Amino acid sequence: MSDSPPSAATVLVTGGSGFLGGHAVKELLGTGHSVRTTVRSLDKEAAVRDAVADEAPAGHELEFFEADLGADEGWVEAVAGCDYVLHIASPFPPTQPKDAQELIGPARDGALRVIRASLDAGVKRVVMTSSTAAIRNGAEPPLPRPYTEDDWTDPDLPGLTPYAQSKTIAERAAWDLVRETGDNDRLAVVNPSAILGPVLGSEDSTSLQIVRRMLDGMPGVPRLGFSFVDVRDTADLHIHAMTSPEAGGRRFIAAGPFLWMLELADLLRAGLPEAADRIPTRVVPKPLIRAMGLFDPGIRSIISDIGKESHFSAGQAKELLNWQTRPIEETVTDCGRSMLANEV
Repeated sequence: MSDSPPSAATVLVTGGSGFLGGHAVKELLGTGHSVRTTVRSLDKEAAVRDAVADEAPAGHELEFFEADLGADEGWVEAVAGCDYVLHIASPFPPTQPKDAQELIGPARDGALRVIRASLDAGVKRVVMTSSTAAIRNGAEPPLPRPYTEDDWTDPDLPGLTPYAQSKTIAERAAWDLVRETGDNDRLAVVNPSAILGPVLGSEDSTSLQIVRRMLDGMPGVPRLGFSFVDVRDTADLHIHAMTSPEAGGRRFIAAGPFLWMLELADLLRAGLPEAADRIPTRVVPKPLIRAMGLFDPGIRSIISDIGKESHFSAGQAKELLNWQTRPIEETVTDCGRSMLANEV
């Protein structure tokens, strides 16, 4: 939550139809910026405009460009005349592909396309969305201390998911590029943990699947946990990193408290009593989860994380950028309530 809005600028948000991208567009419009956003198809324009309508009344400065991370077309036009770029678009599938290159290629090559085009266009800074997945998988078991921006995932770690590989390799490639060109200060990276918060319209990103399944009536939850962060706070951190002189050349962890899924369910039940009878109240044994994974690829991809607890320090963002976060209870309740309201 920003103390004061930065001066109005022209900002490109890649992936404006996504969960975080949509909130970034909304936050930028609400603070008076002229906003552009890329979508893979202009068919998505109407849905995005509807989602941010309360911050973008008729005639407000919001432009759409068709561009895909896997192709060069459209990026030069999208970044031309921009002051800043928030590169948020990245593949995040509900299930992990068998071939990791299906994720690694688009994530790495897409990031390089966007950053090169931005630097060539004279953009002051690119803020790239990475992930704590690019931070926490450097050692097994998880470290006994909170992870910081100095930690890096080892992309060659046995058993690492294609998603974690893709985020790590893409971020490494981005830093290598700006170091080679001497533009280190023109890049900042935000590394969010699992993102929750109010959905915009019918948005249903992979990171929201946990809450959706609970509201749909899961019989129980695995002993699985994540550090959660609010999507609104994550968008706000991108804007802090966009203009702050201290942010250039740095990574910033965006993470809140660690919650086991049963603790998350407890918060949902407390905040949404009208849906409490559908929300699970017990932990499902690991052998049963393994059996469920035979039929559900989404479950299969998280079995290796069952029982593991990792914590992250967001101290750098709070100390250098004065970043503030809302209570996790508010995040969880707003997420669930918006899903019920939108019938997600």
